[in-house]
Amino acid sequence: MSDLVILESPAKAKTVKKYLGKNYDVVASFGHIRDLPKSKLGVDIENNFEPHYENKRDKASLIKELKAQAAAADTVYLATDPDREGEAISWHLAHVLKLDDKKAVRVTFSEITKSGVKYGMEHPRTIDMDLVNAQQARRILDRIVGYQLSPFLWKKVRRGLSAGRVQSVAVRLIVDREKEINAFESQEYWTIDAKLHGASSRKQFPAKLTEVDGKKTELKTKKEADVILKYLEGQDFIVSGIKKSVRKKQPAPPFTTSTMQQEASRKLSFNARRTMKAAQELYEGVEIEGQGAVGLITYMRTDSLRISEEAQKAAAELIKERYGDQYVPAKPKVYKSRSNSQDAHEAIRPSIVSITPEQAKISLTSDQYKLYKLIWERFMASQMENALLDAVAIDITAGNCLFKSTGFTVKFDGFTRLYEESTDSGDEEGGALPKLSENEKLSVVSVLGNQHFTQPPPRYTEASLIKALEENGIGRPSTFAPTITTILDRHYVEREQKSLKPTPLGNVITELLSEHFEKIVDTKFTAKMESDLDKIEEGKAEWYNVLKSFYVDFDKTLKKASDDMEGKRVKIPNEPTDIVCELCGKHMVIKIGKFGKFLGCEGFPECRNTKKIVNETGGNCPKCGKKMLARKSKKGKPFFGCEDYQNCGFMTWDTPVSTVCPNCGSTLFKKAGKKGKLYCAKEGCGYEAEATEKDETDEG
Repeated sequence: MSDLVILESPAKAKTVKKYLGKNYDVVASFGHIRDLPKSKLGVDIENNFEPHYENKRDKASLIKELKAQAAAADTVYLATDPDREGEAISWHLAHVLKLDDKKAVRVTFSEITKSGVKYGMEHPRTIDMDLVNAQQARRILDRIVGYQLSPFLWKKVRRGLSAGRVQSVAVRLIVDREKEINAFESQEYWTIDAKLHGASSRKQFPAKLTEVDGKKTELKTKKEADVILKYLEGQDFIVSGIKKSVRKKQPAPPFTTSTMQQEASRKLSFNARRTMKAAQELYEGVEIEGQGAVGLITYMRTDSLRISEEAQKAAAELIKERYGDQYVPAKPKVYKSRSNSQDAHEAIRPSIVSITPEQAKISLTSDQYKLYKLIWERFMASQMENALLDAVAIDITAGNCLFKSTGFTVKFDGFTRLYEESTDSGDEEGGALPKLSENEKLSVVSVLGNQHFTQPPPRYTEASLIKALEENGIGRPSTFAPTITTILDRHYVEREQKSLKPTPLGNVITELLSEHFEKIVDTKFTAKMESDLDKIEEGKAEWYNVLKSFYVDFDKTLKKASDDMEGKRVKIPNEPTDIVCELCGKHMVIKIGKFGKFLGCEGFPECRNTKKIVNETGGNCPKCGKKMLARKSKKGKPFFGCEDYQNCGFMTWDTPVSTVCPNCGSTLFKKAGKKGKLYCAKEGCGYEAEATEKDETDEG
């Protein structure tokens, strides 16, 4: 007989098997093996919210196999993920397999490495029911909201809609931001900007007017700017003050789930789902050439910034070896987690720092490599010495006007030698200033008045939405990616380039919920619910009491909303278009159906004409000459194909551009990437050229 280890993932099972050896059978449950029923609520609200779980039908044969393997084993180790969801999967496994406390043993692996697996197996425990109950409470809470609020939306708006605690708040954030943008009134303002150079150097540098007569300047019109420009004519620009300082620049902390998703969005253009898929694969184990299956990163669902002493020591040794003593701080850097952090796991870091991205690259997919490189560099930089900047601030007087110029030079590059964090704004600091001296008279290259307009707040991107959710205490590391996926799939929100924009459907749903279910879309209430779930996990609250306190008010609100909306139905506004219906002559409008957007006649129901929305690229098919259309694969990946795709068959992942082939006149295509080449796809032509900035797609 041998011991049985059950994990939820076959990839992780394969890696763990490598470390445990022949005395262990290692198998996967492929996630949950039982859950609440799909066809009904499955919760006895009157009996302390008792859930009625059912074995999943598609897992029947697997459950039979697991029962046989468990019966034959000496010990059954439940080794699912080290979080609420993983704890619940283990609890369900123990129940379905009828394991007694002595036979079922719970173990967790914070990293899938030899030492990580060994440590986990040497520290077994019983199933943590506080973790299980926190997961149960969340599952039941979301089931109640989904199964009781969604039918209300079906009756009052349209069938097939859904509502949820976290997703509805996320949509509201996006809707409220859009309202801010639409209500924003741009204000004109002016700045006075000079370009100057010193006597000893012809290097020009910028300076900005900040004060007039000792008061901060606020120029609102061209007339006000012109008065100052007139005054400055003929004035001497004199260096009146030089302030030098050494500024420390600290590295960013290692990744949490949220910051990893944000940075992967900024630096790699990954959406949250793509990031978490690659991270899951890196955690569970990848076949590394010469080493076999290795879990390359620690557990990727975490909100903690804690780092183990072993990891800090390994990082310091590698930093010293690669960069030198001066890059190793005197004391290991320690970062403080957020006040509401669960701190159940370490920050996300490479599990074996000596496996560099360059060494692993040959064994990884493109996404795995890019994300591993990001995680590795971020962690290593977080353990490196600060950068030191020689900062200079110069005051320049011109009559009663004060100009300021700032700049810096790098005194010691520190962690920036390896990595610097991106920002949403993309702002960069100024560079070095030329050497100047006090009372030096400067030469004026130009002094100009520049018109500006205040800008509305930007739309949320995935990165900034995740940041907002985290800052407001909404959701937890495991919920950010599925929440964004849900609101996009439900067509409450759509992408416009990288920005997230509410659809008419999203606006209608949010307005309806805000009017009748204010707490469901209230950020503070949702954050309190998350805090209550944390209290259950900490053993400080009973899960059914938390549900009861929510449900009493929710049930009253639902009944009142149903009464207030009796006989009423909310209409989703359609988006107008210039396309004319060929059947009745009226205009077509954009509607949202079960499978996304489509064109429908505004004369519905008298005219039932519908069409697919076609995105023409402006290019022509190199095979048959018909129009090229922007399309999407079944998995949502964009590609380009002939409008007569079924008969012609031409498609490409490369983008059509406005430039035509100088040899044959066909549409040219641009390969992906910043340095993507242009090429002609017409058979027999073979034209190729370097792409320029003007070679852009005409799509959309």
